[in-house]
Amino acid sequence: MTILVWIDHHRGTVQPASWEAVGKARALAGDDKVVAVVMGQGVDDVAQQAIHYGADATYLYDDAVYAEFRYEPYTAAMKDAVSENDPALVLFPATTRGRDFSAFFACSADLGLAPDAQDVRFEDGKVVAKRPVYSGNMIATVEVKTTPAVVSLRPRTQPMPEADASRAGEVVRKGALMSEDEIPTKVEKFEEKEQGEVSLTDARIIVSGGRGVKGPEGFEPIRELAKVLGAAVGASRAAVDAGWISYDHQVGQTGKTVRPDVYIACGISGAIQHQAGMRESKIIVAINKDPEAPIFQIANYGIVDDLFKIVPALTEEAKKRLGK
Repeated sequence: MTILVWIDHHRGTVQPASWEAVGKARALAGDDKVVAVVMGQGVDDVAQQAIHYGADATYLYDDAVYAEFRYEPYTAAMKDAVSENDPALVLFPATTRGRDFSAFFACSADLGLAPDAQDVRFEDGKVVAKRPVYSGNMIATVEVKTTPAVVSLRPRTQPMPEADASRAGEVVRKGALMSEDEIPTKVEKFEEKEQGEVSLTDARIIVSGGRGVKGPEGFEPIRELAKVLGAAVGASRAAVDAGWISYDHQVGQTGKTVRPDVYIACGISGAIQHQAGMRESKIIVAINKDPEAPIFQIANYGIVDDLFKIVPALTEEAKKRLGK
């Protein structure tokens, strides 16, 4: 049995969820084979890292056509890796790119897909995945009947494996399978985030603001607390729709799904759509003036008070305790 794992990276910087997927593949495969699939240009170090994290081999598709993420050349490469390895399972990290790519690839290859899974296993030779449904209110167990099965794994649902620099494995080098002229999409530019911002998907602590922040300036105490804690800044859809903060901060059913160690919800009522994106946080702290706010039903700790009083107080206490 072979398991393929796609490694999501941007110009050589790997999404940690990729290594979690490699670790899960290693646990499932046992003595069988785990093959990482890397597309890019000049990313030999990523191919080696995949082996250090548990892959037995890496298929490295190295060419200018793979320099930036695009569905067409990436799908052609993944199909090639599947053809050469005949895997039982193809794993993707359920990152922003991973969710899209896994769906595009599965449709293109006419394969079954279990998206955004919390876990995956083999039962009687079949791939079975557990995934949240109905905005996270239920967990469905689904069987993928195609071979290979395609599954995308939610970030931070699997343990992070330790890298072992002594592990050795084969790097199978591949070139372009499509010419630039055959690819209908072009990447023209990127808009970089502000320096120092912590990624929502990687963050162990998230401080989020909602309608209760009352405006763009209301996110300043949120950002200050996040800075002191080394946290990411999140937001509810209401705050994003109001134009108070950009969409890339949105947590929820139509935003990002996160699973930090600590999630601090400030002025967020906790509609079911927001809960769908953060209810699996290990510890949830809610700050809201309304004692009937739904967020308190899932919170581990709740403070019924004005966020503009509580958040600065938390910031000052954190500075004292952390020596900042």
